[in-house]
Parts: sequence; structure tokens; C-alpha cells
Amino acid sequence: MITDSIQNNMTSSRQDCLSEASFKKGRPRWCPGCGDHSFLASLQKAMAEIGVPTCDTAVISGIGCSSRLPYYMNTYAMQTVHGRAAAIATGAKVVNPKLAVWQISGDGDGLAIGGNHFIHANRRNIDINMILLNNRIYGLTKGQYSPTSPRGFVSKSSPYGTVEDPFRPAELCFGARGHFFARAVASDTHHTVDVLKAAYYHKGSSVVEILQNCMIFNNGAYAPIYTSDGRKKNAIYVEHGKPLVFGEHNEFGLMQEGFGLKVVRIGENGVTLDDILVHDAHCEDNTLQMKLAMMDNEHGFPVALGVIRDVQAPTYDEAVNAQIEEVKQKKSYHNFMELLETNDIWEVK
Repeated sequence: MITDSIQNNMTSSRQDCLSEASFKKGRPRWCPGCGDHSFLASLQKAMAEIGVPTCDTAVISGIGCSSRLPYYMNTYAMQTVHGRAAAIATGAKVVNPKLAVWQISGDGDGLAIGGNHFIHANRRNIDINMILLNNRIYGLTKGQYSPTSPRGFVSKSSPYGTVEDPFRPAELCFGARGHFFARAVASDTHHTVDVLKAAYYHKGSSVVEILQNCMIFNNGAYAPIYTSDGRKKNAIYVEHGKPLVFGEHNEFGLMQEGFGLKVVRIGENGVTLDDILVHDAHCEDNTLQMKLAMMDNEHGFPVALGVIRDVQAPTYDEAVNAQIEEVKQKKSYHNFMELLETNDIWEVK
């Protein structure tokens, strides 16, 4: 038998020697330039810095280009059926609460056939990390529009443009009473690592939207913010407790205007840094967090990147296991044989 002290030393040793290479497996089979490559590297780096051993980590996906990711992780891994990754991830976490569970889904897999699983995983607040790789297209099935494709989008399944409005992942997450939402750009690897680590340390359901291009069927989907220079002009990095400023020299900021937000230039019209909103990711009321998450370049706003919402609440998996233990204490039986013996017993000779 391995004593607790020896087990702890073994775990500590495993953590000390973890590196990105510890989590790497196989050779990724994605198109050159696909954002999945960058995200995979960021995830492996984040896991190495978090330090959870590979034997205590599970990566679970659905179906799609991004859902091939578990094949390239040296952890417990499973590619499930279309749209059902959240259901499998939930089961894995509930039966093994110590497991670090990462769910990988694309915008089609996660928000179309998997849409109900997505909203209920958020509603239940299961302690899993749900990564939504959003390229606004179905890539694996060769270019149909997805639930996040914008109105008017021309694709193989909408040759004259879509006539429907898209889902916006943040809106779904918040509407389902989600407690953690963050966003990053696949090509921004350093920032993506920071966001993934924040998602892991949050207790409960965490949703991370990764914005990325599909080089074959939807290249340029996020062109304004896909480069470092582009993000300086067209994105804002939000950080709890910090002023909401952006621009190449942080010359712009966000102020509240009625029930909405407005962009102002600091130093003009008497506006000072003290007038700029300070980001509060921990506020239970998600009104301003929603405003930040819904900003886009088309309406003159920067795209918000970083941890937008991070609020603590009871988790489903802990509550279920606590309930099981409570019920056990009240029962006169604790295993199957004891259950049989609680009823009338007779012996047949």
C-alpha cells in the first residue's frame, strides 16, 4: 500500500517535472495555418504551468476539426459523438471529482446539436472547462454555415447568404446563468495561456471562447484582431480591477452612457482616467459584463478579450457528492449485500 506521504511526494515530483512536452502526443493533422495548432500549443503550455499530472487530466471532445484535439494530448482523452462532449465531461467529473476535465468543442458541435448540453452545463455549474473554438463555419463537413455565422454569410449551404441571426456564445452563457466567461484569439498564444489558467482555477463551469480563422472555408473571419497590431487598435484586454482602456497608447477608454457604453478619448472634452470604467469581473450582476462581451468592431467598439465574468457559486459535482455522503449516513446499508439483508430473509433447504 502507498502511504499518503509517499503518494503526495510522487504527485509533487510529477508536477515538478511537467513540461509542455509532457502533454504532447502524435502529430496534429490540421490544415497549415489553422488556429487549432496555436490553441493546442497554448493548452499544453497552460496545463504544464497549472501542474496537474497527466494521469489526473481528461480532455473530452465532440465531432469536428477541433474535436480531433484529444488525439494529440498525452492525458486521458476521449472523442465522443456529435454534440455530446458536455454530457460525457459531466459524468467524468461527477464520478471522479479530482479529475481536471477539459471539454473541447467547435461552434457547430457545441452550439448546434450540442446547444442544450452547453446551456445546461452552465446552468448546473459543473466544474469543467468548456472551450469553444469558434471559426463561424463547419470546417470538417466542408464549409456549411454554423450557428455563429453572421447574417448574410455566403457558404456552401447558404449560397445567397444566410437569412438568420447567429448565436453569440457570451449571450448564451450569461442567459444560462453561467458564472465564468472569457475570450481569447488563437494567434495570441501568451494571452490564451493566461485565460486558460484562469478558467482552470475557477470553481464551476468555465466557458472560454477562442476566436480563430478556418484557413480553407472562412479565412479572415477575425481579421481585424488576428494580428498583434490589429488587437492594439481593435480589441480591449479586460482585467479585473483595471480601467477599461485600449488603443495603441491606451488613449481610448470606455464610459457608461445610460444603460450602455461609449468610447471616449482620454484627455479630450475634460475626460480623465478617473472617468473610465473599472472592470469588475466578480460582480454578480452581469449587466456591464454582458455589455462588454457583446461589443464588436462593426458598431464602433473594440472586441473584449480576457476574463469578462468570474463569479463563485456552488458547483453541481460537489453538491451531488455531498448529497450522496449525507444520504449514506442516514441509511442502514452501505453496500449491495447490506441492502439485501435489510429485507426479510429466509433460507430454502
